[in-house]
Amino acid sequence: MNRSPEAQAVLDGVRDLLPTFRERSDEGERLRVVPEASIKELEETGFFRLLQPKRYGGLEADPVDFYTAVRDIASADGSTGWVASVVGVHPWQVALFADEAQQAVWGDDQSVRLSSSYAPTGRAVLAEGGFKLSGKWSFSSGCDHCSWVLLGGLVFNEEGQVVDFRTFMVPREKYQIVDVWNVVGLRGTGSNDIVVEETFIPEAFTLSMGETGQCRGPGQAVNDSDLYKLPFHSIFTSTIATPIIGMAKGAYAEHVEMQQKRVRAAYLGEKASLDPFAAVRIARSSSEIDAAWALLMNNIREEQDLVARGETIPLELRLRVRRDQVLGTARAIEAIDTLFEASGGRALAEGTYLQRAWRDAHAGRVHAANDPERALQMYGAQQFGHKVDPGMY
Repeated sequence: MNRSPEAQAVLDGVRDLLPTFRERSDEGERLRVVPEASIKELEETGFFRLLQPKRYGGLEADPVDFYTAVRDIASADGSTGWVASVVGVHPWQVALFADEAQQAVWGDDQSVRLSSSYAPTGRAVLAEGGFKLSGKWSFSSGCDHCSWVLLGGLVFNEEGQVVDFRTFMVPREKYQIVDVWNVVGLRGTGSNDIVVEETFIPEAFTLSMGETGQCRGPGQAVNDSDLYKLPFHSIFTSTIATPIIGMAKGAYAEHVEMQQKRVRAAYLGEKASLDPFAAVRIARSSSEIDAAWALLMNNIREEQDLVARGETIPLELRLRVRRDQVLGTARAIEAIDTLFEASGGRALAEGTYLQRAWRDAHAGRVHAANDPERALQMYGAQQFGHKVDPGMY
């Protein structure tokens, strides 16, 4: 697919910012949040509008362009890439909500951002015209830079039975942010807790995950681009894998640069760049990174082609997206580990990209979307002809 001039301008703007993001890495770790200046600069490039509907000032860009920008940002700083990815993808989901909800978010300010926490740790009860929502949600990355939040919640009827799983769109005045983010990796993401005291959420501000599992949403009535017909889980799980692949890309670049300058005292002053075993590690790592990226993007392209032809995306492909997403994450982390182990003691120093990428990538690995066994079991079971719930993917 041809990249639009608008999307190319965003990518060019993002790449110009990479040295600055890298310089701010220590500041982000110290603050435990992406610096406000970085978010403002990303906003100015148009990054956060890549997946936003044109009706509200967005670009409705190719998702591969969005992922490419995320990968590049993460190659400079993992936390900035992670927050850019998860906050930047939310306009795609908002486009699936009823237009009333979209108007509430972007009607007065088209630069409004949303964070999220999808694990259904809160509770929603059916009420006239909507739901009563309450609870606590964890790991809402970038929430300090957002004025709305998307929360996952199980819906209970009056008998206490679960009748649905929905996403609830909640404005800033109806939730609290609790600062709990003291961690060893992705420190700069500010992935704090969200607390909601019981509050009423109109039905138009909710979205059934069962519906999105079928590639449907009321917002498609006004946002009819093929972009909004792709599977929710394909778009969102790729959003979690891409920053980690970006971290591997950045780690690879720093490792090669370090080895070109490194003299190995333990090997009679041998230059590391002349070590054949070091060359093998570089070759293997670069292949793993390239394979992770190529498979992830190829699957998205295949889904796009089917949507463009008006065809249903088969379950096998949707499960393959998950297969290659979790394995792409694994490949990226394996590459980082391989390079980190061979980089020498200087890679341990605070301020180096390599040690930070090592910590950040392993922190990202524990995200539920990166659970490899479950995703791989689902793919294998489907290949054997066992029934798999399509709503999950």
